[in-house]
Amino acid sequence: MSKFIDRVVLHVRAGRGGHGCASVHREKFKPLGGPDGGNGGNGGDVILEVDANVHTLLDFHFHPNAKAGNGKPGEGGNRDGKMGADLVLKVPDGTVVVDKNGVVVVDLVGVGNRFVVAKGGRGGLGNASLASKARKAPGFALLGEEGEELDLVLELKSVADVGLVGFPSAGKSSLVSVLSAAKPKIADYPFTTLVPNLGVVASGDTTFTVADVPGLIPGASDGRGLGLDFLRHLERCAVLAHVVDCATLEPGRDPVSDVDALEAELAAYKPALAGDAGLGDLADRPRVVILNKTDVPDAAELAEMVTPEFTERGWPVFEISAVSRAGLRPLTFALADMVRQYREDHPKAAPKRPVIRPIAADETGFSVIADPQEPGGFIVRGTRPERWVRQTQFDNDEAVGYLADRLARLGVEEELVKQGAEPGCPVTIGDVTFEWEPQVSAGVDIVPTGRGTDVRLERNERVGAAERKHASRARRGLLDENEK
Repeated sequence: MSKFIDRVVLHVRAGRGGHGCASVHREKFKPLGGPDGGNGGNGGDVILEVDANVHTLLDFHFHPNAKAGNGKPGEGGNRDGKMGADLVLKVPDGTVVVDKNGVVVVDLVGVGNRFVVAKGGRGGLGNASLASKARKAPGFALLGEEGEELDLVLELKSVADVGLVGFPSAGKSSLVSVLSAAKPKIADYPFTTLVPNLGVVASGDTTFTVADVPGLIPGASDGRGLGLDFLRHLERCAVLAHVVDCATLEPGRDPVSDVDALEAELAAYKPALAGDAGLGDLADRPRVVILNKTDVPDAAELAEMVTPEFTERGWPVFEISAVSRAGLRPLTFALADMVRQYREDHPKAAPKRPVIRPIAADETGFSVIADPQEPGGFIVRGTRPERWVRQTQFDNDEAVGYLADRLARLGVEEELVKQGAEPGCPVTIGDVTFEWEPQVSAGVDIVPTGRGTDVRLERNERVGAAERKHASRARRGLLDENEK
């Protein structure tokens, strides 16, 4: 038996980028072949796409983890790694994506609409792409980046023009079955409908959809009954129709009190998409009152009595019988007119075009702030410096020197000096903390002494070793007057 699932938590992980390759061409009778390490492939993206054949989030309920393909590493002979395969997840029309903080990421409406929820990591450059006039044969390559990883909440909100609301057993499912070709479950006990049912209605040249929302009771907006689970399916509806049971035998209930109780719940519920869709709260939607079961004599008399009270509120009132189908034709034309008027007042917005804004000439793309947890320390933030750090092999001195050159050309070194950074102070970029050592020749490629080495780091190591030796002799009292 199939289940209707309209809310799931999905853990997505994009593909990791492949590492670049550090290789030098070696072939007989061809000296100085030069670097030929290929680039790593980019990781695959995780993409959500609206599919007309998907009507529930059931697949994600049983498979809550989604991972795209990883990029392949580069190889020698200038062979680039293969890009990771994108993972396309099919979702039903009306799916809303919410992040872990409750912020709406995207509202997927319309078949074919796509959105990248997790971006794959970039592949690292091979040493063939890193070669320059000063660095003829780099002895290093860049690492691939990790793909984005996050938890998302997928919520399905039905895309319907008319929403039928009412107490349990008011006849909403019966009404949908006679207005459209839908065949929802119908029985004579409360909460027969456990999932929203959609039906397509044709009236003249207007075609619209009707949603049968499971029965609401007082306190639904606070979680009583099935209210909170299914009130969200009314958020996109242009018209709300109260289906009233005029033949109920329950004590203390009548059409007016039923409608007032449901109006209080609709006013208390705050749709998450109201502002984005331009519809306002549920209390602001156009109303129509449908007095059902008038084939019962007592119900017909009661309907005549309460009709003037609803008319005074400015709501259209229709007396119908879903069993005998009396009064359905005027109701259908009235709903079609209200839907048509809504569509004229709220035309579909044109697709948003991407806006390309050039970066200002003085835009550095990074910032330097004082580290609140480390006295005298600094934190460097920015997309490029953080990405560069993630792609660096810190066990390779030449790769570290290349990182220092990139940061210096970006202006990080100069900004640290302006901020008052002292040699040896901790500087954090991303997840890595350095002991900052200003370089006189910062920003200029240094010819390495050998593949995988950097003369500046070697000098720093020699100076550091000398300072440690001097401090050790001072602690033991072995320094002479000249050394002091």
